[in-house]
Amino acid sequence: MLLNVLGHDAYCYTGGKDFNPDLPTVVFIHGAQNDHSVWILQTRYFAHHGFSVLAVDLPGHGRSKGTALTSVEQMSDWLIALLDAAGVRQASLIGHSMGSLIALETCSRIKDRIAKLMMVGTAYPMKVSDTLLNAARDEEQVAIDMVNIWSHTSIAHKPSCPAPGFYVMGGSQRLMQRISKINPDKVFYTDFSACNAYANGEQAAQAVACPTLLLMGKKDMMTPPKASATLTKAIPHARVTTLENCGHSLMAEQPDAVLAALYSFAKA
Repeated sequence: MLLNVLGHDAYCYTGGKDFNPDLPTVVFIHGAQNDHSVWILQTRYFAHHGFSVLAVDLPGHGRSKGTALTSVEQMSDWLIALLDAAGVRQASLIGHSMGSLIALETCSRIKDRIAKLMMVGTAYPMKVSDTLLNAARDEEQVAIDMVNIWSHTSIAHKPSCPAPGFYVMGGSQRLMQRISKINPDKVFYTDFSACNAYANGEQAAQAVACPTLLLMGKKDMMTPPKASATLTKAIPHARVTTLENCGHSLMAEQPDAVLAALYSFAKA
């Protein structure tokens, strides 16, 4: 589905069903150098089991036009404008990594319109090392390789993981390379810089009043579970679920477990 958001086409995947704003709406927000496709399993299930789905491509990513936005606050403004364009009065937000910060900021800004908040592979502060920032700016393929290795529990997953025909490491690498190809304007560096600079997370978390889930990978090296301590302290009612044998790419490594956790929380 294409929407006009702030003067540009914005693409939202709707899970194979026509979008119906009268149903409970769940908005999925991807992380750095990704697009809506990281949520394919989860979005299709939600869309066929009682929810309307909007899995966004952020500006400059995937099929959405415009330049990549340079701050979490700008991305939150864009997401609110997208909700308005889609006619969504209330939604639950699910964000991964950078997307979790966007979801958090948005929840704090329009708390009366957010039913539930689900933050996947999250941390605050979400600091990015100078080595990775410099690689994203100067040698993007090196940055892709670094993130791909650090986001998975192993470079050699068991056969048929998560199902026959899948190659978890290769799929993640090709997606990041595709974003580079369709948008050569150093999207990875822009995304990482936005995560690194975001300073409103603790205040935003303190403003969260809706039911909240933090879904973490036990072996996550990008946003290790201990890095969510500021969030869990600021959102004392948040439920924390940690998945075993899982890194930062939770949706690829443990797709069924991620779906089960998100769907059961959204339905509760």
